[in-house]
Amino acid sequence: MSKHKSKIEKLYEHPLSGNIDTTKLVHALEHYGAEVDMNKQHRALIHLNGKEHSVTLSHRNELSKDAIVKLRNFLEEVGLTTDKL
Repeated sequence: MSKHKSKIEKLYEHPLSGNIDTTKLVHALEHYGAEVDMNKQHRALIHLNGKEHSVTLSHRNELSKDAIVKLRNFLEEVGLTTDKL
């Protein structure tokens, strides 16, 4: 299993994982074709398959559980699910 695939799979774990490293997650999303724009307000704008999603990043380089759920919903909408990796 590739390291990129395992990072995406962490988003789909039950119960939700609270220790997803955002830097590694961004690299995994880029590996699967996403374009990620970071800004100074600790936000990442993810562009994938003609759609975009904004994620707020914490200062500890982790995602909140709410952000994980929203990102997972976005990835399902654009077709990036564990069974399609």
